[in-house]
Amino acid sequence: MVSLPKYRPKQLSLGPLETEILKIVWELGAVTVKDVHDRILSDPDRELAYASVTTVLNRLTQKGWLQCDRQERSFVWQPLVSEAQAQAIQAYEQLQQFLAVGNPDVVAAFADSLDRSSIEQIEAISQRLQAIRKAKEER
Repeated sequence: MVSLPKYRPKQLSLGPLETEILKIVWELGAVTVKDVHDRILSDPDRELAYASVTTVLNRLTQKGWLQCDRQERSFVWQPLVSEAQAQAIQAYEQLQQFLAVGNPDVVAAFADSLDRSSIEQIEAISQRLQAIRKAKEER
């Protein structure tokens, strides 16, 4: 189970190119601009300027998703949160927005419209939460 990380990026919203490049960084672990540029250009139907990759990597750093270190004569970017941690942060934020509605009638109407598989997922989540709480009580 992935827990919510203590560190959170400053800005959670990302554009499509930022998201694509962040996924490449997660996949490769540590990247240079050339690594990302080469990966994108490996698709013969894609074009992207080298400078654009640099700009996006710098933007992701400013938003708090990446860190940049100078190694020898090049810069290397690494993620500050894993992909799983990013998914946990996103799920947490979406849940908080949903709960902020605060109107039980709206929440109940939403819950009533769920299909069977969604209800089963919610029940599984509920069981997992009960197990976590029980384990904490036993400590």
